[in-house]
Formats: sequence, structure tokens, C-alpha cells
Amino acid sequence: MDGGQTVLVTGGSGFLGGWCLVELLRRGYRARATLRDLAREHEVRTAVASQVQADDRLSFFTADLTADAGWHEAVAGCDYVLHVASPFPPVQPKDPDEVIVPAREGSLRVLRASLDAEVKRVVLTSSVAAVRNSGADSQDRQLTEDDWSDPDNPRLSPYARSKTIAELAAWELMRSRGAEDRLVVVAPGAIVGPVLGADRSFSLQLVERLLGGAMPGLPRLGFSLVDVRDVAALEVAAMTAPEAGGQRLLAVGPFLWVAEVAQILRERLGPDAAKVPRRKLPDVLVRLAARFDPSLRPSVADLGKRVTYSTENSRRRAGFSPRPIEESIVDCARSLLDHPAPAPAPA
Repeated sequence: MDGGQTVLVTGGSGFLGGWCLVELLRRGYRARATLRDLAREHEVRTAVASQVQADDRLSFFTADLTADAGWHEAVAGCDYVLHVASPFPPVQPKDPDEVIVPAREGSLRVLRASLDAEVKRVVLTSSVAAVRNSGADSQDRQLTEDDWSDPDNPRLSPYARSKTIAELAAWELMRSRGAEDRLVVVAPGAIVGPVLGADRSFSLQLVERLLGGAMPGLPRLGFSLVDVRDVAALEVAAMTAPEAGGQRLLAVGPFLWVAEVAQILRERLGPDAAKVPRRKLPDVLVRLAARFDPSLRPSVADLGKRVTYSTENSRRRAGFSPRPIEESIVDCARSLLDHPAPAPAPA
């Protein structure tokens, strides 16, 4: 138990943000969460209460990544900050700045407010998207924290560029303030695991679409998956681990093809996985479908690519020890079945 230190989690209503709140409360911290709209406070409290008793140790503040208002009030008196909030559009925008600007400027707002409040450390959530597009040899070796995506690469999706640019800007700011050792970056892969309520994260779409029969077949795509609970545990550990300051910590599990995820679902869920497809989709069909479905376009360049990562730095500096990914996939699927997404509002 920590004994009452206070931690701010930005984006407390999100998938990862919610589990960060749970992890903090379990370890005895006082937790704050920022929300763009305080009308969601009851929803978040209920979700967190399904896992841990918060009592009076959980509070909420209004703040938005696109505006200065509220950030200094939210950070005042905090010992640590977990900056989890970041825009993730379901469809990549035509104008990359729609994602890049709020990601970069929002991160800088949080960091400046944190430095002004003299917090001990900020843990910023980046993504392996800021690591994986680092060159032609990325499929020939395990990528590490020393690898960076090229933010000027026109083939990168707006989301990948936003995560790279936001992280680079964060490191530049902290270096300019002589506070580089007060920043830790956690870069997760594709996050799965149990949901806390009916709200959905885009990262859960793979499992949800497989279960619901929304995928006509299995494309030759793969992801380095990781459990949301393991990412949250790493974020909290990184706040205080002496050797984590000034480090990038990759949070990934094994690489799995979509077909392998589908097989796990069929084997472990039985009748509940009746709609999971079995046939594989040829690359040419995926490319054709992407012409009509904008959400598929960023994936076309990744067809057939297997990219893996080393988590040695995360293990050594912050004790990262992810659970078996099969367990995470099954827990994710069962929670999605138990918490169906709300029906769309009538037109």
C-alpha cells in the first residue's frame, strides 16, 4: 500500500485509463481522473467499482487536450501523472493534423502543468506505432526502445504520425527543462483484455468483429497483443521504479496473426465463437475492399508483415511480466459477450 500519494490519470473514461485507476486504487494510491465531460463521472465510478473499492480516494476533474483550462487544477498537489488520453479516430482523417495537433499539444499541456506542479514523474502512454516503422529491416530483427518511426514518412497513418510526433515533442520539452529523467514513456502494442463496461475502445475491434461475424474472412494481418491489465501495472510501476526514469518501455506480448486469434477463440469459447470465420482472405481482396472502406486502408501496407519487439528493457527496469496472451484474448471475448455494446441511437 502506498500510503496516500496522489496520481492523476488523464483520460480516465478510456479502456486503459480505467484500468490504470483500478491498479492505482488497488495499490493504495489516491487517484484523480480527467474527463472532457463530468457527466461521465458516475459511469466511470461504476466501472471502477466493479473491480476495486474506491471510497473517497477517487476524484474527477474536467480537462480537454485541446484547451488549457483545467489542467493546472487537475495536477495541483499530485505526486505523479499517468498521461493516457490521446485521440484515436475509428477512421483515419484526410487531414493528419486533426489527430496530430491534439496529440502533440495535449501532451505538452499535460507535461507543462506537471512540471509547474513539481510532480515527481510523468508516465506518458505512446504506442509501438512510434517504433515499428523504423526501416526496411524491421521484419528481420526484434525492435527495441532505440527504434523510432519516421514522422515524415508519407505512408504512415495519421495515428502513427501523431503518436511519434507527440512523443518526440514530449522528450524535447523535458530535455529543454532539464527534466528528462522525470519522464517515462510506455509504448503498448494492440491492447486487449476485459472491458469494464459497455464503452468500447478501438483496440478491441479485432476480437469484437471476429466474435460478431463482422469479418468475412481472415486477412493476412498480425499484431503484437498485450493485456490491458499488464499495461496498467507497468504504467504504475514505472512511476516509481528507480531505473525507469528517462526510459522508453515497450509493452507488448507475442505477435499473432488474425487467423491465430480466431483459432484461440474457437478452441476456448466453443458455441460462443460460432460466428468466428475460418477461411483466409487473399491479399488482393483486402486491397480491393480497402478502396471502398477507409478504415481498412492503413492495414493494407501491413499485409503479410511480421514485426516483433524486445521487452527486455521493460522487464529489467520496471518488472514487466505479461500474462499468457491466450488468457487475455479469452478474458476479452468473455467480457465483450457479458457487456454488449449499446445499440446505436435511432436516426
